[in-house]
Amino acid sequence: MAHTDIAGLKVMVIDDSSTIRRSAEIFLVQAGCQVILAEDGFDALSKVNDYQPDLIFCDILMPRLDGYQTCSLIKKSVRFHATPVVMLSSKDGLFDRARGRMVGSDEYLTKPFTKDSLLKTVDLHARRAVT
Repeated sequence: MAHTDIAGLKVMVIDDSSTIRRSAEIFLVQAGCQVILAEDGFDALSKVNDYQPDLIFCDILMPRLDGYQTCSLIKKSVRFHATPVVMLSSKDGLFDRARGRMVGSDEYLTKPFTKDSLLKTVDLHARRAVT
């Protein structure tokens, strides 16, 4: 599956795991995306303003500000409410999915993700953001 139309997109990955951040960065850079990395919600919120990403991947379980709170703050922002947010979780639970939707997340991706599932998700939301 070609991911040609995602080249040049700015994708933010918020995760307290350096392994997850690194693997997401490798997959996304190979696909031609610009990648912004953040270690937690506080780090992410300042970077969202600076870099204005096209798509945000946000881990649920993080210290200080969890993924639900981070997503909620992004979605409440006038400037970024339309930016797609994809929740990342190592649990594939219905409760997590429902709670993610309640705070405005657009999608849910289970960790560890494959290169294909990550790029497919970017592809899907990139097209939605453009149309």
